[in-house]
Amino acid sequence: MNLQTYQIQRVTTEQELADALSVRRIVFIEEQEVPEELEIDEHDTLDGGTIHFVAYRDGKPVGASRIRTYAPGVGKIERVAVAKTERGTGLGRQIMLEMEELSKQHGYDSLKLNAQTQAQRFYEKLGYEPFGDLFDDAGIEHIAMVKSIRA
Repeated sequence: MNLQTYQIQRVTTEQELADALSVRRIVFIEEQEVPEELEIDEHDTLDGGTIHFVAYRDGKPVGASRIRTYAPGVGKIERVAVAKTERGTGLGRQIMLEMEELSKQHGYDSLKLNAQTQAQRFYEKLGYEPFGDLFDDAGIEHIAMVKSIRA
């Protein structure tokens, strides 16, 4: 396996947010044909309480994600995206672990996410458990998943 060195960081500037959105645009809007108005929403700002992450390799944005409060003690992981060139390198796992660590610091007891069914195994390997029925989101089949991160 070709181990890459990634810099995964919490977004704090407009440029970093633009970098994160550029990865999401390529993965979700261009590759998966999710309508832009469904992909980019009111949570895509620096000041709305949503925590964004961006991953860089050699200064180029190659990964993105975000987390926000879903309910008291529950964080919701959303928009996990990895550039096609980086898939299979472990970057997605690194992004998830980084978000889980920050979630613990923020006092979340559990994390929720809506996984595309083609990514369900990826999340299961990280300890997320599916619940509820399959549902359609932007024309893509999803399953809700949850993980306790209590210490």
